[in-house]
Amino acid sequence: MGFKGELLVCAILECETMEEMLSSMEKAKEEGADLVELCINSMSFSHISEVEQLLKQRTLPAIVSFRTFCRGDSKKTCLQVLQLALQLNVEFVEIELEVASNVVMTELMNKRSNSKLIVSSYIQGGHLSKEKLGNLVTCLQCTGADAIKLVVDVVYITDVAPVFHMLTHCQIPLIARAVGDRGLISQLLGPKYGAFLVSGSLGGNSIPGLPPLASIKQVYKLEYMDVDTKVFGVISNPVGHSKGPLLHNPAFRHTRYNGIYVPLLVDNVKEFFRVYSCNDFAGFSVGIPHKEAAVECCDEVHPLAKSIGAVNTIVRRPTDGKLVGYNTDCEACISAIEDALRERRITNGQASHASPVAGKLFVLVGAGGAARAMAFGAKSRGARIVIFNRNFGKN
Repeated sequence: MGFKGELLVCAILECETMEEMLSSMEKAKEEGADLVELCINSMSFSHISEVEQLLKQRTLPAIVSFRTFCRGDSKKTCLQVLQLALQLNVEFVEIELEVASNVVMTELMNKRSNSKLIVSSYIQGGHLSKEKLGNLVTCLQCTGADAIKLVVDVVYITDVAPVFHMLTHCQIPLIARAVGDRGLISQLLGPKYGAFLVSGSLGGNSIPGLPPLASIKQVYKLEYMDVDTKVFGVISNPVGHSKGPLLHNPAFRHTRYNGIYVPLLVDNVKEFFRVYSCNDFAGFSVGIPHKEAAVECCDEVHPLAKSIGAVNTIVRRPTDGKLVGYNTDCEACISAIEDALRERRITNGQASHASPVAGKLFVLVGAGGAARAMAFGAKSRGARIVIFNRNFGKN
């Protein structure tokens, strides 16, 4: 069902000392966090009074968590920390499913006043089916928690799809996070599927799968996302270098278009399109190394792109959901070179209507999709082509 309301942006803090926690909390506040998750198990403290000082001095609402890793000694410390957090009316107190027995949950619920209880599960291994995740979510809901949390290791970006399904169908508020670079969209697209909270990392402290805190509100504006938001993105590997989100998201806002443009770290482009096949995934830029393979994923290919054998733009046609592939690399690259050469000719008094690349020698380093587009465009305008590439077979 999802839970819409004011989106909460959370900074996850894993620090060794109370002083570092407090300093990071102030930084999170400056970067736009609404609350912080205080991972107490990351701290080195000799007495629980240090935790008490931290909680009393917090400057933001907090989630207090303590991962036990199922060790008996840490379970005892965990319960001490959680009980203390309840006594101090910390906004959210998180307990792992393995620790949340009926007896423990009853005790914690009896001790709380205003705190909300979150029961969590951390899953390693990836490739969890929708059915297994559904069974786990049911177990979490049966604890009587106010909210539940699911943190899943993912191997491929397609492993995030079941997480979106859980967000949509969960009967109580669900915090969901896919761990790793390929899990980034679990936070960037979570609000579309009903997430009430997304997590981010502090500037200068990159965490795989978490967007920088500042980008959540400044670049992506996730607080405005809803179920009707159209998804666009750049399909590439690697993808972290792309400036696409910095260009497209402001353009969407300027034109008041309900869309978001996100980085998509894709290993298998065919599988990506099979899994994310709904019309809400509306358009894609295609980067390395997928420009050629993506041709086979399209239902229709523009004649120029077909001649080149590579696409860099795919649009999902709203009327029938078919994927239509285009190549804008060719004209963009060659026309830019032509413009520069024409300007030089005009400066030298040599204006001409013929393409200034005709007869020129083009030296291309690489033989991927972008190089194919440039070679095709230059050749069609009468240029001579020389290609240098590591793989002779692609020359």
